[in-house]
Amino acid sequence: MTIPLAERIRPKTLSDYISQSHLVGENGSLTQQIEKGIIPSLILWGPPGTGKTTLAQIMAQESKRPFYELSAINSGVKDIRDVIEKAKQSGGLFTAKNPILFIDEIHRFSKSQQDSLLAAVEKGWITLIGATTENPSFEVIPALLSRCQVYVLNAFTKEDLENILHRAIAIDDHLKTKNISLIETEALLRLSGGDGRKLLNIFELVINATDTSTSSAIIEITNEKVMQLVQKNTVLYDKTGEQHYDIVSAFIKSIRGSDPNGAVYWLARMIEGGEDVKFIARRMLILSSEDIGNANPTAFIMANNAFQAVSTIGYPESRIILSQCAIYLATSAKSNASYMAIGKAQQVVKQTGDLPVPIHLRNAPTKLMKELGYGEEYKYSHDFANNFAEQEFLPREISETTFFEPGENAREKEIRQFLKNRWKNKYGY
Repeated sequence: MTIPLAERIRPKTLSDYISQSHLVGENGSLTQQIEKGIIPSLILWGPPGTGKTTLAQIMAQESKRPFYELSAINSGVKDIRDVIEKAKQSGGLFTAKNPILFIDEIHRFSKSQQDSLLAAVEKGWITLIGATTENPSFEVIPALLSRCQVYVLNAFTKEDLENILHRAIAIDDHLKTKNISLIETEALLRLSGGDGRKLLNIFELVINATDTSTSSAIIEITNEKVMQLVQKNTVLYDKTGEQHYDIVSAFIKSIRGSDPNGAVYWLARMIEGGEDVKFIARRMLILSSEDIGNANPTAFIMANNAFQAVSTIGYPESRIILSQCAIYLATSAKSNASYMAIGKAQQVVKQTGDLPVPIHLRNAPTKLMKELGYGEEYKYSHDFANNFAEQEFLPREISETTFFEPGENAREKEIRQFLKNRWKNKYGY
């Protein structure tokens, strides 16, 4: 069988589509649009293997529109223009039959490539459906994003993944010739990482690798068998994107754990796997605030500059910048105090609701507000010694609540002393 199992059983209709009920269920936000054939330009954002491409194809099929597909990995501006020209010739303007142009991994398109789509979307020559695993707010240019609706696809649940396996056994012509018994599925589900395509690839590998002398022989799927066969075929599961989340997790934890060697190794794994440089740099930018913060404020500047640099340079030279930044972050002092502080504050907000702003902190743009005393007792810090005047900045109900606890690194010890001098024992510093 040359066609992969995932492709052979790809759903053709909404009734066969598994999961994403918030989008295509009975009351889904896309259901009526698909049924009526009135589909806006949109971005499908979700983890790998959650049905973005399949959903786009179903939308085209059920709305009876021409369907064109490009991959951002190997398509350029010329390819886009060629498809747009074909689309203009095959569909009327602003009608329910506008052709659909599906672009997989649209986040990999450059600004100029995305710019080339604007006129076609604006004038209704095409209905654009883009698929991305990355946050469109960062990866899609504002002009294009403003012309598209964004729909989020959720990761598959355990039940979803098991349904995919059972559906494959029930409908695939090749699998129907075999006597398959799903005794255990935990290993299959764990190795898939929630990726439906990967799940089916592993499942098919296990089926094909099982030696059966007769067609009636039972193929028992157990955790032990799955692990043995996958370990023998590791190379099949160590390609671009397939260990995306595990490897980036190891990378981040190595930096957090102050191990530059581990950080550089996992960085190399991502580079050799063709990982998007901006994804790597963005993860380091988040870490610089979450795990280093005010222990070394320069780390954030370093990470932000690295993000800007690799966005401009690209491979292969950007690997040097990524390595420099990763090593700097790994060898920096660490603190998660800012991360913990906002978490505590959000929890208090959820528990206490909309507490009123103390009246002395309120703005008084109108005469009535001034008469009511808004801002009357506020102390302007710069009018006092050391640019500080002690006053209450929290709602009365949570007065003296401490959210920020400085760490024990040198920089935050200085911050603790500064706060102690200002606030004495109010916040326990």
